[in-house]
Amino acid sequence: MPEKCYDIFIIGHVSLDEIINNGEVEKRFGGAVLYSAYAAVAGGYKTGILTKTSPEIDDLSGLFNLLKDDIYHLPSKKTTSIRNKYLSSDLEKRACTAISIADPFRIEDVPHVKSRLYLLAGLVAGDYESDMITFLSKKGKVAVDVQGFLRKNEGGTLILKDWREKDIYLPYIDFLKADATEAEIMTGHNDRRKAAKELHNLGAKEVLITHNTEVIVYDGERFFSEPLKPRKLLGRTGRGDTCFSAYITERLYKKPHDALLYAAALVSLKMETPGPFRGTKTEVLDYIKKFYH
Repeated sequence: MPEKCYDIFIIGHVSLDEIINNGEVEKRFGGAVLYSAYAAVAGGYKTGILTKTSPEIDDLSGLFNLLKDDIYHLPSKKTTSIRNKYLSSDLEKRACTAISIADPFRIEDVPHVKSRLYLLAGLVAGDYESDMITFLSKKGKVAVDVQGFLRKNEGGTLILKDWREKDIYLPYIDFLKADATEAEIMTGHNDRRKAAKELHNLGAKEVLITHNTEVIVYDGERFFSEPLKPRKLLGRTGRGDTCFSAYITERLYKKPHDALLYAAALVSLKMETPGPFRGTKTEVLDYIKKFYH
């Protein structure tokens, strides 16, 4: 049987999220792998995912917008479950608690597939075996969301701390994503452009930093930026995951500015509705014409 081929292969844990906002509690499946997959498929890209859950969650085909054959689903003692309690009306401040954490991904878990791009869509430090990045860099381009390396589980409380091995692994990363807080923790700079430049100097080839007002990209030569223009904030959860996936898949074929414009518009549209982005590429292009030109 020939090896399966993908534009993007995403490795990350599904999360059973508990979202608390204004005293209201909602439980739903989430996780960077879910938001990333929907954004990639919306762009028309061949997408595969690897995830782990406890045995009682035995079928994810209804959760993802993917064919069952493109979902590589392995057993874990537990399913990752995270409580997100939003503390501000703009949904920028939140307290995160780990209810349970799934088993880490090992190199031997990665199926024998080909992909132009591998995305590590982690949730908590320890989600990946230490050499996963270098292993994947030999197979294709590597994209990393630093959340999966900075967010430490300390007695159930999720706290952001610097990635001690960043000097070792950043040179193997083609696309690096951080939000403004994560970028400051890694570099000491609260100026997002200075932080992006520092992360590039440490080895990441292209750096994307998200903020509630804009998304910026630095490719080592130029900065690119696009504002976020959501009309509502009902779908704040998954903002960064969605934006990053949309950007890196478009970058397979487009220049940074065009990919960033598409990603900013897609995530703006996504933020208007809870859950992953279920729209189409045509809707994103229409949103660009209406709000970005």
